[in-house]
This record gives sequence, structure tokens and C-alpha cells, in this order.
Amino acid sequence: MPLPMFSNEKKDLNIRSMIAIAAGKGGVGKSTMSVNLALALQLDGYSVGVVDADLYGPSLRKMLPEESPPYQKGDKIFPAKSKGIKFISLAHFQKENEAAVIRAPIANQLILQLIHKVDWGRLDYLLIDFPPGTGDIQLSLCQHVPLSGAILVTTPQEIALQDVRKAAILFKKMNIPLIGLIENMSYYQGDKASIPIYLFGEGGGGRLAEEMKVPLLGQIPIDPVLCHCCDQGVSIFDHPNALPQTKEVFRCCVGYLKGNQKMESILKKIWHKDESTLTIEWRDGVTQDFNLSILQKNCPCARCSDKTHENRLHEILDDLKAVSIENIGSYALKIQFSSGCSNGIYTFDKLREKNV
Repeated sequence: MPLPMFSNEKKDLNIRSMIAIAAGKGGVGKSTMSVNLALALQLDGYSVGVVDADLYGPSLRKMLPEESPPYQKGDKIFPAKSKGIKFISLAHFQKENEAAVIRAPIANQLILQLIHKVDWGRLDYLLIDFPPGTGDIQLSLCQHVPLSGAILVTTPQEIALQDVRKAAILFKKMNIPLIGLIENMSYYQGDKASIPIYLFGEGGGGRLAEEMKVPLLGQIPIDPVLCHCCDQGVSIFDHPNALPQTKEVFRCCVGYLKGNQKMESILKKIWHKDESTLTIEWRDGVTQDFNLSILQKNCPCARCSDKTHENRLHEILDDLKAVSIENIGSYALKIQFSSGCSNGIYTFDKLREKNV
């Protein structure tokens, strides 16, 4: 029977680093990378969890056949376990082979429940297998999940690189660091003595990594053993015939993650200097004061932009106050003003420039 969904209060997560595995495109091997990177981290002694965030095409349950299924106790859901890895997928909440016919607003709620409403315990790493595209679900994940960084996955062909480039732009806009790029299906090599055959072009991942100024974490060949292991839910690290260069790429990624400290927001502290002034201290020691009325007068939300500039300035009082201030991901603040406006998002970059 599928496990029922539930709702409870959002709780703090005891997770050191959350890493997005993304591409902006389907079919390049994000789930394969997520599972095998999780296995490599677990073998290295880290506590690891994986979230299958591809609601419309969940595949992790096939690759990680659970030794113990997820279960609900009171208002908590505990994740499934496989090979020492905790994981959760929408497949756990569906009947087998049932299509996920879900509109975007519900999908956003479901995906955040899979992260925030699951009792993960303490984890070193939570890998989030992103769905393809750069739409609403991806934006919600970037805004509401404290991601430490993103690993991008591509194939060498230009048609894949175009979409991965868009995913990179999304993460940069959200102020989420790019840890590196993995090129999957890089080449085919029948045996150690044969010449590599570049079926999908050569060097595309390297060129994109250089363009984005991030490390190329590795090139994974077309390895029938890797495909077999994923289909059968077997660890590639336990298979004697897996190509050593395939295993080495995942070990290399572990090394990069070790050196990638959890990203700290450039915003260090925020407080009210007085009722009409907001003070921000940035991570580099710079402190800035912002008059709340001036912030509101420059509000970028659609409600304020629909009015003429003169009318908006006339309506806004000089003693405007902030009712609430909310962090949006690692890149912006959302301020609810006493005037009633609550939709303006002020990016850290614009605030640093005082260009609001």
C-alpha cells in the first residue's frame, strides 16, 4: 500500500550539507550519479540520504531497493534504507506504475514535504536528485532548501549542454555555488586496449566546465556494468567487472565534496536600528542602513509596479515599518511592510549596491 502523505510543522534539519544533482535536462543520468555518489560517500564513512525530487519520473526506488521501507509514526515519516543510505521518493506514496498527475502548486508542496517533513536524523550529506528543467519545482527547491551547492550532469552533445547551461544560470541567480560538472556517456571503450569511441561528440563537458569556471569532476564512459547495476539495484563498487575509471569519478566527487564547505550566506545579521530603519551586516564586515520607506518606494513586485511611480511615492508613508522579514534561499530578502505589500523580493546583490 502507498504511504499516506501528511502535514506538520516545519522542523530544523540536522544535515551538514545538502547537494543538488541537476542538469536542466532529462536522460543524462542524474539519478545514476545521485545513487552512485551516495554509495561512494557511504563507503567513505559518511552518513548519507537521497531525495528523489523527480515527481513525474521517480527512479531511485529501482536503483536503491529498500532493505527497510519508509514508515509513519505519529506525525513523522521515517525514510527507507538501502545499503546504509536513507532515501525517500514519491514512488513510496504511489501505487506501482501509477502516473503522477500533479499540478505545479501541489507538486511544490509535495517536494518540500519529502525534505522538511521526513525525520532524517543526523546526516553528513543529503543529495537531492533534481527533476529536469528550470521551472517552478526547481525554483522552490532553490528558495526553500538550504542548498550547499550543486553538481551538474551532462553528456558531451551540444543539445544537452544547452540545457545544462540554463541550469547553471538558475543556480548562479539563486546564489548557490556550482561544485563541478560530471560528463556522463563520454565515450565507449570495449576493453583497455581499444581506442575510445566518442559516440556523442568529444569534449563538450570540458568546454562547458571551462566556460562556467568550475571543475570537470570526471568523464564517465558508457559502461554496461554501470547500467546493469542501476537496473538491478546493485552497488557498482561491489561489481568486479565495473570499469575502474567509472568508480574513480565518484571517488573524485567525494574528494571535491570534502573540500566544499557548507556555503554561508553573504548576509550575516539583520536587525532594526529603529522602527523605520533596517540594518544589515554582511559576512565581509560591511554594515548598511536601509530606510524602510525608501525600500517600499522601490519595491519591484507586480502590485507596486502596476501603479505610476508618482502615485506610489505619494501613498507610501515616511514612517513605514516592516511587519516581517524572510530569507529567500541564499540570495534575497522578502519584506512584508505595514503598507500591506508583502511580495517584494530584494536580492542581496541589489541591496549591497543599494540599488533598490
